Amino acid sequence: MTTLNSRYIHSSFSLRYLYANLGELQQRTSIKEFTIHDRAIDVAEKLLKLKPKIIGFSVYIWNVEETTAVIKLLKTIRPAVMVVLGGPEVSHIPDQPDVVADADYVIKGPGESSFKALCEQLLNHQAPAQRVINGVPQALEELVMPYQYYDEEDIRNRIIYVEASRGCPFKCEFCLSSLDKTSKTFTLDRFLVEMDRLYQKGARNFKFIDRTFNLKIAHSTTILQFFLDRMDTSNSDGLMVHFEVIPDRLPNALKALLVQFPANALQFEVGVQTFDPEVQSLISRRQDNQQTKANLKWLRTETQAHIHADLIFGLPGDTLTGFAESFDQLYQLGPQEIQLGILKRLRGAPINRHTQDHHMKYSPAPPYTVLQTKDISFEELQRVGRFARYWDIFGNQGRFKNTLSLLMGEQPFARFMLFSDSLFEQEQSTWKIALRRQFKLIYKMATQLFQIDQHSLLRALQKDYELNGEKGQLKKLLALETTTKKPQKNLRQTRHTLQQ
Repeated sequence: MTTLNSRYIHSSFSLRYLYANLGELQQRTSIKEFTIHDRAIDVAEKLLKLKPKIIGFSVYIWNVEETTAVIKLLKTIRPAVMVVLGGPEVSHIPDQPDVVADADYVIKGPGESSFKALCEQLLNHQAPAQRVINGVPQALEELVMPYQYYDEEDIRNRIIYVEASRGCPFKCEFCLSSLDKTSKTFTLDRFLVEMDRLYQKGARNFKFIDRTFNLKIAHSTTILQFFLDRMDTSNSDGLMVHFEVIPDRLPNALKALLVQFPANALQFEVGVQTFDPEVQSLISRRQDNQQTKANLKWLRTETQAHIHADLIFGLPGDTLTGFAESFDQLYQLGPQEIQLGILKRLRGAPINRHTQDHHMKYSPAPPYTVLQTKDISFEELQRVGRFARYWDIFGNQGRFKNTLSLLMGEQPFARFMLFSDSLFEQEQSTWKIALRRQFKLIYKMATQLFQIDQHSLLRALQKDYELNGEKGQLKKLLALETTTKKPQKNLRQTRHTLQQ
């Protein structure tokens, strides 16, 4: 069983679950994980070295191209090897990627029992007549949990994924979880025994993949108390717990626990996506915007949790102006990170029903990013894509805590869009900007584009320079920067573009 993770630090939770439920086939099975950066020929060689009869691939939107290349090589070199696919990217036939044509079998949906059954049939020379197999869902209590199959290497170097519940009761159309009928929870006693075993083995970074961790408050508070009991006030053990939470649901019972966690112990992923009520209605997203804002403000002022908040650009009915307003509202709430995503077409997601009416044009290549819509031009999507990458560098990394507020001023989106446009005009790149060059660029752009007091800007930059561990006077570094022509755009033009 294999997959290509996006990075080495990630681990495949799905493969470990399948392995845990293979029964006696475990002794004939191994898990081999690679990354999308490995050469296809090297992956094929390492897999074939094991002389497998069956290879199962876990396929996602982020690895389908690389997986396709590996499978084409395998089928060229050893056509008799049976290839079985599973995962969300291949579970929505007839909406299927090309890799399905190269495989022998595809399992749609849950695979814990179906993969085992298929392997038994193939090994006993009783191949199913149908290439596509509908996965059979099981009660959560029937599943063997996979946590014992995180080894010492995983615990030392990889993120440990865990789940206390499966499914989601909400119907947000951009998400595959909207296809779930409801959310079901694992029995807490059984789940927490496994968490304690992981903790005793040395695991300190737990990432919950639950879509709605704070849906059932009694369940959530018990889990939080479990981890709180294993922390001291300074979190000297380095324990970090990561949850995805519903932004407008934060009752007092949950708050009472959250305030007790020390710094660097809690990370919340908060899917805001948009504050536009019309867009929310169009995509079947239920969200109390005022309560969401109140909860985010409370989390920032009353807890030490790290807040990672998400916005999506390119949703049906969205506009550049509307997205700018959502960004400005979220920025004012002060989350440590704002993840700006461009809408991607997930196979099987209900949002695909809007494709024709809203003239949604998607890239034909993974990850199928939206290219333009009825209300958003291709050029605007490109600009926001660059904005997002620069925001990761200058906003989300936390390197410019003192300088960022001066740069953003009273018009955060408009000013950073101008910064982004001008920076790209000069650099023609959004990647691999060295830290010292970041200081040069932010100083040059800020002084050219905005009326910021020079002494205040230098003081803020010097503080950030020192916080980043750099030595010496920043002025000397800035003096080395050569003068370039001023960008042609200005803030008034950017605001006019947004209004249009």
